[in-house]
Amino acid sequence: MNKRFGILLTFVIVQVVISGTVPAGENSKTSKIELLWPDGAPGAKGTEDKDKPALTICLPEKDKANGTAIVICPGGGYQDLAMDHEGAQIADWLNLNGIAAFILSYRYHGRGYSFPAPMQDAQRAMRIVRSRADEWNIDSKRIGILGFSAGGHLASSIGTHFKTNYYEAKDNLDKVSCRPDFMILAYPVITMDNSYTHRGSRINLLGRDADPNLVELYSNEKQVTSETPPAFLVHSNEDGAVPVENSVNFYLALRKARVPAEMHIYLKGGHGTGIEKRHGVISTWSERCIDWMTLSGLMDKQNN
Repeated sequence: MNKRFGILLTFVIVQVVISGTVPAGENSKTSKIELLWPDGAPGAKGTEDKDKPALTICLPEKDKANGTAIVICPGGGYQDLAMDHEGAQIADWLNLNGIAAFILSYRYHGRGYSFPAPMQDAQRAMRIVRSRADEWNIDSKRIGILGFSAGGHLASSIGTHFKTNYYEAKDNLDKVSCRPDFMILAYPVITMDNSYTHRGSRINLLGRDADPNLVELYSNEKQVTSETPPAFLVHSNEDGAVPVENSVNFYLALRKARVPAEMHIYLKGGHGTGIEKRHGVISTWSERCIDWMTLSGLMDKQNN
């Protein structure tokens, strides 16, 4: 038994060294899961766990907390959720940098949901975090959204469609602004246009015979305005799943609208890399992101 424990401990240590992150779930002692709608989500098809979108609340140590918060939207093609390397590991990284993290378990096609359920869940999540800013020691004007792959489409949708309410208000909480103060988009799906979309994400969100009006509306590079939040984008030139043009064209739209943005396109790295060191140089995007947040004043400790 002692030998087996020693092997397990060695494996965990090696994983930390290789990935450059703490093991997934490291913050489980301080994390808490809350339902977005305790009395039932809009359009819920049942009462099982899959019908109950939720937030995993991961707060940094009080002496590290700087007042910035981020809602995390894991990817998965709107068919699943990558809750480990695009969820728990990301929350750990943010917490280590003093940022409050909120992992969003949103409804998706694999759970029997499509448009507009993911948008409803993400808007509600933003409103919950902002409405409870004092409780969680957060600056209500420094709440961002971070999305990976299809989660990047969801995050960019919240950043470009925040004036549209996707569900009927149930309480005063739903009157709170759901506009992110900034966006972080990692190898994001941005467009629904056939030219360079991720077809699986489009089908899972909008259906095989998608309404052309919805395709146009949720090609988010076409929806950028001067009110769109500042953004940090990262992508790989060799991404074979979500073409790099998704990030490039979104960046160009932001630039045209004079919205502050920074983009990093890596030569190598593929898709779905998260921040794990084993994927090579592309993992350094996390360091560049902290640099961008520092320059943007998001790493300064708030005045209490």
